[in-house]
Amino acid sequence: MNIASWLYQTAHAWPTRPAVFQGDSLRHSYASLLRAVCDRARHLGAVHGIGPGDRVAIFAKNAPEYIEWLHACWWIGAVVVPVNCKLHPAEAEWIVRNSGAALVVTDKGTLFPGLAEEAIAAAVPKGDQLTPPRPAAAGDLAWLFYTSGTTGKPKGVMLSHENLRQMTLCYALDVDGPRPEDHMLYAAPMSHGAGLYMFAQIRAGGAHLVPASRGFDAAEIIALAESRGNLVFFAAPTMVKRLVAAARPLGYDGVGIRTIIYGGGPMYANDIDEALELFGPRFVQIYGQGESPMTISVLPRALVADQGHPRWRARRSSVGIAAGAATVAILSPEGEPLPPGQTGEICVQGPTVMQGYWQNPAASDETLRGGWLHTGDLGHLDEDGFLYLTDRSKDVIISGGTNIYPREVEEALLRHEAVFEVAVIGEPEPDWGEQVVAYVVFEPGRSAEEAELDSWVRQHIASFKRPKRYVFVPDLPKNGYGKILKTELRAGAQI
Repeated sequence: MNIASWLYQTAHAWPTRPAVFQGDSLRHSYASLLRAVCDRARHLGAVHGIGPGDRVAIFAKNAPEYIEWLHACWWIGAVVVPVNCKLHPAEAEWIVRNSGAALVVTDKGTLFPGLAEEAIAAAVPKGDQLTPPRPAAAGDLAWLFYTSGTTGKPKGVMLSHENLRQMTLCYALDVDGPRPEDHMLYAAPMSHGAGLYMFAQIRAGGAHLVPASRGFDAAEIIALAESRGNLVFFAAPTMVKRLVAAARPLGYDGVGIRTIIYGGGPMYANDIDEALELFGPRFVQIYGQGESPMTISVLPRALVADQGHPRWRARRSSVGIAAGAATVAILSPEGEPLPPGQTGEICVQGPTVMQGYWQNPAASDETLRGGWLHTGDLGHLDEDGFLYLTDRSKDVIISGGTNIYPREVEEALLRHEAVFEVAVIGEPEPDWGEQVVAYVVFEPGRSAEEAELDSWVRQHIASFKRPKRYVFVPDLPKNGYGKILKTELRAGAQI
């Protein structure tokens, strides 16, 4: 099944329903969105010779036209290569060339000399034919997503039409039942998880809402919640934190927001507690990665907000239970399943798991071995099947032969009232192998001395885990998805 078939069906079933807004302005009904997609699909073939299997890269900020380009590509059997709009052009060009893209869609259409390029908002000739999308086999490539590159060169994750369909079914089953009256807000990049969630909204015949800013702006989201209502959106934990910080002085309590789906990085206990206190039970947590998009585990809103279970506090700090289409196991370095409570590598099986990495069989074999997707993340399952994420395996600090998990140290520091954000890394130390270093961002107008933080940490975790060095910084480096780039911190520390 071609994933674009859902748009074709919805546009015929409910042609007059509002489909795409930019800010408060209606840009498309479902009937006009279908026409725009068919026009762009014809243009891709007639002008650029794009056909089945060809790659089309999109390197642009969120825009109403983003939805048109995505579906136009799938309409003719082409493959989308969504590129994080916050990358440097040189980084984006590496992805474009590695993918062998026949066309690049950018904001201005004049970014990459020597490559076929069009502006995302470029007009195309209009036609009268509303042709259905080209049939696609389950394994046909649809979405070639390049990993964020936090640990090296990005790799192209190959996701098929069936991968995307199964991911969407998991969304509707586990995360949030889509409704026609909802507005799917694209505040996070559509090149990533936010864009993947559009399929459920299309199937339900609900509206898509691109902010006028074309990105994340907390004040704008609050205004849209009040004007449009029923907002549903994906947000990285850092975005949730910024939204809460903006809402609190305004006395805004989340009215007009139906669901915030958070993931893509660690949500610290103190942050989700504050968000729930202010906004109430509007939160769902997902855990996934590009290789199994958005669908490894889920913590539904009732479990995020629950305070009745004897272990509710621990459960809220987990990343939930396995997604409906996923099998999750904790494996030892030898590939053996580990019992509940023991830390190992989180591994996944299921129909959402990628086909492999683009033109990288060695990396594919390493990641997809023994019948499992090896995520590179460390964690454990409890007796009830709740999954707890410890850290990226590459981020574990080994000091004196003992493993120290940065997230545990970060959680302790974030309980301090003066600390806004923190990232913990290991740096070489001649006697112990590595020592713990904490990069700390303070709350506006707040500060603390190193001795005070050190005393605080000792009260919450074992002394050997505490940072041996603190670095106070105005902000932390992040990629376009809100993930903290510990590789940049290590490079800055010359690690």
